[in-house]
Amino acid sequence: MFDDTTPMIERVRAVLPQIAANASKAEEMRQVPQENIDLLKGTGLHRAFQPKDYGGLEMAVPDFENCIALIATACGSTAWAFSLLAEHAHQIALYSKQMQEEIWGDDPDTVVSSSIAPYGKSQEVEGGIRFSGEFGWSSGCDHGQWAILGFLRDDAEMGKVYSFAIVPRADYEIKDTWYTAGMRGTGSKTIVVKDAFVPEHRIESVPALMTLTSAGGDLYPDSTTYHVPFIYVFASCFSAVSLGVAERMIQLYIERTQNRVRAYTGAKVGQSIPACMRLAESTHQVAAGRAFLEKTWEDMRDHAERRVFPDETKMAFWRTNQAYAVKMFVAAVDRLFEASGGSSWFDDAEGQRLFRDAHMTAAHAYTDYDICAQILGRALMGLEPDPSLF
Repeated sequence: MFDDTTPMIERVRAVLPQIAANASKAEEMRQVPQENIDLLKGTGLHRAFQPKDYGGLEMAVPDFENCIALIATACGSTAWAFSLLAEHAHQIALYSKQMQEEIWGDDPDTVVSSSIAPYGKSQEVEGGIRFSGEFGWSSGCDHGQWAILGFLRDDAEMGKVYSFAIVPRADYEIKDTWYTAGMRGTGSKTIVVKDAFVPEHRIESVPALMTLTSAGGDLYPDSTTYHVPFIYVFASCFSAVSLGVAERMIQLYIERTQNRVRAYTGAKVGQSIPACMRLAESTHQVAAGRAFLEKTWEDMRDHAERRVFPDETKMAFWRTNQAYAVKMFVAAVDRLFEASGGSSWFDDAEGQRLFRDAHMTAAHAYTDYDICAQILGRALMGLEPDPSLF
């Protein structure tokens, strides 16, 4: 479909009209339409963080996140779900070679969903664990062939250790629990596992994954992708979606307001001082948020290319910058939406969808600024990280 020399951002731009046309369908279905997944797979973006050994791109963080922000201007739900399906390859690349072969050996286009909160229950058995649990918020799970699921594993020396098990589609069911006000099209349903056996090579602890001491932590020493701890790339996806939603809100406000006439007076809204001031402030706010994120993403690229592991303060900034940017984007969207008129509240109005989706981007545990402010504040004060604020 695309020439190998076509930049990824241009490939994504080419499929935006079709993705935008499916935005209402995504909401109605409460999951990303298969057509959108196929369109984006056609660009190759799902291979962004996949190892080159499997035909992956090993893409730099800013290049990927700018693509996600662009997709979000067409459909926030599609951008959210697809970004996670693609990003999980970064984490999988840190697992054993055996695990990677199972996922990508026969089908390199395989994508994986997740539910990372440690809801799972495990029992140690020979060669692995027996695993059960209900795992909510698994975005894009209808399109994944595996799932990364969180649990606390008993360790004789360390006690409960936050860990992830990767489970094949045959070992879990999907329960449709996704009835929400925002990001309706992400299909973030609940995965149900009942007493499945998970072998040891499909399990890694979060501390090992974060410090590149996992089974696959040294598999790709020449790569400039995997030297950034995966969790910060994971967090970047949410802020990139929020950015795209806010940028589209600015475009929409201009489109609707330029020719909008007040019903009772006939006044031209686009020529009013308040309308221009609201537009100016939100535009500045979103531009500032974008610049802040781009600086953060470029910092990740720099560390990866130099193969320098970030220190604790740097990681605290990477973790929390995302949430602060989202806070800015939501404020910018609110400022424009509250002046968009009653017609923007109709179910088929794009503005109310952008408003709802913007607020949903701030509702994730990783974009909760109350949590992030504590994380960064403690780091700046030289205090030990609080594990309850992960």
